[in-house]
Amino acid sequence: MLHDTYESPLVERNASEEMSRLFSARHKFGLWRRLWLELARCQRELGLTRITPEALAQMERALDDIDFASAAQWEKRLRHDVMAHVHVFGEAAPAAREIIHLGATSQFVVDNADLIIMRDGMKVLAGRLAAAIDALGHFALRWKDLPTLGYTHFQPAQLTTVGKRAALWAADLAMDLEELEHRIATLKFRGAKGTTGTQASFLGLFDGNHAKVLLLDQIIAKNFGFLQTFIATGQTYSRKIDAQIISALGGVAASVHKLCNDIRLLAGLKQMEEPFEPEQVGSSAMAYKRNPMRCERATGLARFVISLVSSPLQTAAEQWLERTLDDSANKRLSIPEAFLATDGCLLITANVVRGLVVYPKIIQAFVMAELPFMATEEILMSGVRAGGDRQVLHELIRRHSQAAASQVKDLAQPNDLLDRLAKEPAFASVNLKAVLDPAHFTGRAPEQVEEFIAEVIEPIRQRYRSYLQQSSDLKV
Repeated sequence: MLHDTYESPLVERNASEEMSRLFSARHKFGLWRRLWLELARCQRELGLTRITPEALAQMERALDDIDFASAAQWEKRLRHDVMAHVHVFGEAAPAAREIIHLGATSQFVVDNADLIIMRDGMKVLAGRLAAAIDALGHFALRWKDLPTLGYTHFQPAQLTTVGKRAALWAADLAMDLEELEHRIATLKFRGAKGTTGTQASFLGLFDGNHAKVLLLDQIIAKNFGFLQTFIATGQTYSRKIDAQIISALGGVAASVHKLCNDIRLLAGLKQMEEPFEPEQVGSSAMAYKRNPMRCERATGLARFVISLVSSPLQTAAEQWLERTLDDSANKRLSIPEAFLATDGCLLITANVVRGLVVYPKIIQAFVMAELPFMATEEILMSGVRAGGDRQVLHELIRRHSQAAASQVKDLAQPNDLLDRLAKEPAFASVNLKAVLDPAHFTGRAPEQVEEFIAEVIEPIRQRYRSYLQQSSDLKV
């Protein structure tokens, strides 16, 4: 049966085992049981003595002893997944059967578990982002001084450096990390709110004691690592929370897409390549090819994540009054898959950056093919400083530039502008080779790389020091 049913490529080929486990059935239903246990513990501590120590002990022993076959049978009968697992948990902890889910609605376990999983998933992705940023920092520092042709509109522009371009990639990811950290830090717990969010059921259990109801909500949240609960909910937490989180993941995907697309373009120019292993095959027909398949995978996954951003927004818009169930089927798809695909994107990105291959001589050839045109203003000013007539020099440069451009475009010959100008007596006193040192045209790019690493990347490295010591390999 293993090869006879569909398996998600996100799990099989892209996402890490860590992220896949977070969204697994065992982890989710294990969280449901832990939520039920914590609810019962807190209710007993606040005075509900009908919840016995033996009931709590049995629940604790059965936390991970989940009979999935029995749960499936119960759900087929009841058409309700939460009630199916209430029954199965009761079978495993019979002393607690009568008090499991006491005062709770289904969303006590469903929503709170989802919030825990998304929080923990965002923490995983934050580490992945830090790893990619760290790798880009090392790459940028190594190549901070190497002049390269800048492009605007994918047309030759002024020079930058290879390291500065990498710093731009890292800057986008750093913004994504900041957004993700904000989402983690401000995420609230649904807590114990009852069927329509009024906490009426818990108020009844505690004989109208509002203080105990509030304390129940706060203690459960604290014990699951949340600083706050939502004060106002319907039956569910607002689905705008899902939309905000997946939008943050979409931002990560956009940054990954731009980075990997840039590498693909540079690979086409033979200036840079992603890692290529000794036995790797680039094409089944064209044996010479070194296709940028990792970056292509990353961009493909990134587009998928970006496409998912609209789904939680539509779900949030569609919720009727205190809630409607048309969120459930959509959430089961859009939330896990957004996390799994983003995880895969970032694993690929870090892997690519750590193994990026740079070809300085090719880069230099591109620079020198365009630099004479870019340097014409400097050549003009050098000629004027040497005593030349500015208007005469300008006309000579204009005429020879057009002739050199024709040489390049019409005859596919090298740019011979410097040779042409060197033959002009008006430029005899100008050191044309000195004027054309590429390093004179990169501005503060090297210094900007150093400043960016010190001010942005180093603090990230400090925050994620333990994570950066770990390693993650690609599955395929």
